[in-house]
Amino acid sequence: MLLRGTYQPWALLAAASVGNVLGSVVNWGLGRGLLRFQSYRWFPVTPARLGEAADWYRRFGRWSLLASWMPVIGDPLTLAAGVLREPFWSFVAIVTVAKVGRYLVLMMIVSKWL
Repeated sequence: MLLRGTYQPWALLAAASVGNVLGSVVNWGLGRGLLRFQSYRWFPVTPARLGEAADWYRRFGRWSLLASWMPVIGDPLTLAAGVLREPFWSFVAIVTVAKVGRYLVLMMIVSKWL
């Protein structure tokens, strides 16, 4: 869409970032109530995977959320933030910086090819 030039770059940045941050907020919310279901067979996260994310989160604290933009790593981190009771507004602020930063870098890379 950026290459076509049919949309304003700021609108693309806003739409992608808001959608991505909202997805992370859903993960955070799921994490808040997640542990009460871990004894069920259908529980979607293995104890090992949840433990890895929680260890990473405990080791680096809330600043580990700056890695929330990364594939594979980001979703478990945002889930762990909910499980470990990261306050909502600090969560949203840090995740927003990470997600907007990713899209800004991608937009700069793509715009070099125009």
